[in-house]
Amino acid sequence: MEKEFKLRFWKKEDLGSLVKFADNFSIARNMTDMFPHPYSEADGMRFIEFATTTEEAHIFAIEVDGEAAGGIGIHPQHDIHRKNAELGYWMGEPFWGMGIISRAIRQTLDFTFRNYDEIDRIFARPFGSNTASQKVLEKNGFVLEARFEKILIKNGALEDELVYAICRNNFYQEY
Repeated sequence: MEKEFKLRFWKKEDLGSLVKFADNFSIARNMTDMFPHPYSEADGMRFIEFATTTEEAHIFAIEVDGEAAGGIGIHPQHDIHRKNAELGYWMGEPFWGMGIISRAIRQTLDFTFRNYDEIDRIFARPFGSNTASQKVLEKNGFVLEARFEKILIKNGALEDELVYAICRNNFYQEY
């Protein structure tokens, strides 16, 4: 049985649950260094401030059982990249394997394509070692477009950067 969740905007009252779920090395190891470990209340306050004031992106809390247990965001690109948006996401470890992030991605793709006529392509850039993220993207119709070998440095190790993408037409053919 799939676990229920909802996407909603972040709010200041989410600070406790944000820190509770984000302060986890198993999550931070697959994120950019802007997602720190350990994850403090000050980090959480900075993130919530950004998520609630930026007009550059739509950043949603993934609410499970009344708590902000993860996050997902769509980041429209600019200039010559303006037909693209980057997808980023994370989920609290207690909720891994419940299908939540896959369904949250699908909802976010639908939201983006319905609300941004100019965006035709959404991409995500998981690490080569993050097979769970690769699988959830593929499950949602993303296609591997590129692999850049050993160009990222995370926790003192070189990582591959993968580029997965889905285009508007392919998304609506899938669902």
